[in-house]
Amino acid sequence: MTYNVAILGASGYTGAELVRIIATHPSLRVAALSADRKAGMEMSDVYPHLRHLDLPQLCTIEEIDFEQIDLAFAALPHGLSQALVRDLPKTVKVVDLGADFRLRDPKKYEFWYGAEHVAPELQKEAVYGLTEFYRDDIKNARLVAGTGCNAATVQFALRPLIAGGLIDLDDIICDLKNGLSGAGRSVKENMLFTERATNVEGYAQGGKHRHLGEFDQEFSAIAGRPVEIMFTPHLVPASRGILASCYVKGDAAAIHAALEAQYKDEPFIVVLPFGKAPGMGHVAGSNFCHIGVVGDRKTGRALVVSTLDNLNKGSSGQAVQNANLMLGLPETEGLMLSPVFP
Repeated sequence: MTYNVAILGASGYTGAELVRIIATHPSLRVAALSADRKAGMEMSDVYPHLRHLDLPQLCTIEEIDFEQIDLAFAALPHGLSQALVRDLPKTVKVVDLGADFRLRDPKKYEFWYGAEHVAPELQKEAVYGLTEFYRDDIKNARLVAGTGCNAATVQFALRPLIAGGLIDLDDIICDLKNGLSGAGRSVKENMLFTERATNVEGYAQGGKHRHLGEFDQEFSAIAGRPVEIMFTPHLVPASRGILASCYVKGDAAAIHAALEAQYKDEPFIVVLPFGKAPGMGHVAGSNFCHIGVVGDRKTGRALVVSTLDNLNKGSSGQAVQNANLMLGLPETEGLMLSPVFP
């Protein structure tokens, strides 16, 4: 059976990545592509690398006949999915790639995103989209809230360690290097080539990054007590990818063993041999996450390094992985392409 999908916000990077993935997916068909400011254009005019595909013309969301759609991917700017999803037919399953439904508490959403949530009833319905940890709930969900890409990268490294009581919960430091596509495709002065090509710079420092809301929510729930990590992301001169260096206190060998046990049957999570750390380029263009553990010179300290492609496993690939579960398809379908290297 082939399922008709709509990609809302197809002119953004995650929208284009969804098209690229679904192009070789045997059970999904792109039936509608929305991009309000580029409505009426061909997708190939916006993204020439997709020229070989037979795709529908870009249109407005209002022009889509959702009665013909089985599942919609909402790849929209933060704040735009709430009212839209609320008004869609209940027969349409939704995977939201933005932040609108990630936080279960409407007050927490208002705190981190600076606006009142207009569809709080949907926050209660939404399932958090970290597939490897919410798989059973996702299978039965109508609405799945995709994680933040930074949030996914760090959670893959730390969730099993927090659950197993293997690290000091009051001393966790996560330093991230982020490719520029994570900032989106809209024109920003600080994203110009001349501003970024030879520059590495932190942003949203000092506990101001919105993904901290996800860390607080998820890690505290696992631990059964408040957990607040230190988290600093940096923009680096790379198109895509995230590399998280997580500094923790705990036995490095036990940490590695716990991660191996947690992910031994997971098709997309690869735990490297003890003492080896992954590189951001090792997962580019794929739905894989690589994790490594390195012991420190001082006993009782460890470095856990996690890396994934922010546009794929951190967003669009994760979205397709969740859509597969929601539609009763094999979870890996359309997603087993190897990373691109170099």
